[in-house]
Amino acid sequence: MSTLLSSLDTAGIRGALQPNVPMADLTWFRVGGPVELLYQPADEADLQLFLKRLPAEVPLTILGLGSNLLVRDGGLKGVAIRLSGRGFGGIEPVSPTRLKVGAAVPDKALAKAALEAGLGGFHPYHGIPGGLGGALTMNAGANNVETAERVIEVRAIDRRGEIVTLSLADMGYSYRHSSAPAGLVFVSAVMQGIPTDRSEIERLMAEVMLHRETSQPTKVKTGGSTFKNPPGASAWKVIDDAGCRGLRIGGAVVSEKHCNFLINEGEATGRDIERLAETVRARVLAHSGIRLDWEIKRLGYARPGEEVAEFSDTAG
Repeated sequence: MSTLLSSLDTAGIRGALQPNVPMADLTWFRVGGPVELLYQPADEADLQLFLKRLPAEVPLTILGLGSNLLVRDGGLKGVAIRLSGRGFGGIEPVSPTRLKVGAAVPDKALAKAALEAGLGGFHPYHGIPGGLGGALTMNAGANNVETAERVIEVRAIDRRGEIVTLSLADMGYSYRHSSAPAGLVFVSAVMQGIPTDRSEIERLMAEVMLHRETSQPTKVKTGGSTFKNPPGASAWKVIDDAGCRGLRIGGAVVSEKHCNFLINEGEATGRDIERLAETVRARVLAHSGIRLDWEIKRLGYARPGEEVAEFSDTAG
């Protein structure tokens, strides 16, 4: 038993507690060192009990489905919480235009449920990797639709184990960002759609998938869009203009198909991917004066001596 796990009061906890789980097993990039303790709560009540007992000084990380996530090779300290589909994967109608959606619901499943309910406005989720929890956290969007346009309210649990309900205004949404209070675990949300003919929704979903399959790399180890689009420009375009298409460091490479995607070709480390991304940032800055901001969330710590500096050009 790990030191952290043995120090916690886990009596009555029904969820799974696993020490030293490699984050490479949980992220789409397939990189990342171990987390001290991974907790997968059985349901809301189980999560509340665990958080009430978790000492405030223990670091806490909330994981989604691992799509837009880069974990460094040293791993994560403290506890990482990953919601299970069994406990947090439900979708139920609460009105003719609203769905209550669990935070562990994959975005693609949300799009399908909205189609079945005849609710438009959810078609972009058909092509967004990840789950609702991540979409709520980063205001995910595509095809000119953002999560902020669909949210009515969000249900969360705070570090004290208390239920918190947040309005759309409380979420503080902006482009690929939420300023909701830190330390909350989003567990579900009420989402609102627009009554729409199912054939129209199906048409829009087909367009989403066609665009994704023709313009983005699929069936590879990637974290999705690496950088946010800078004001008035597209991230992929400024990366391409800076000569970074196909740029490689170790096992990490800039996609030839879409320059805002980085790919682990099989043997990349978290450091390879972070070095490659910072090299891209440095070259874009030198070429156009644009400072690209990360869209992918980076977590954890580097191994000693392997820290990666911002805007460092380390490609050979």
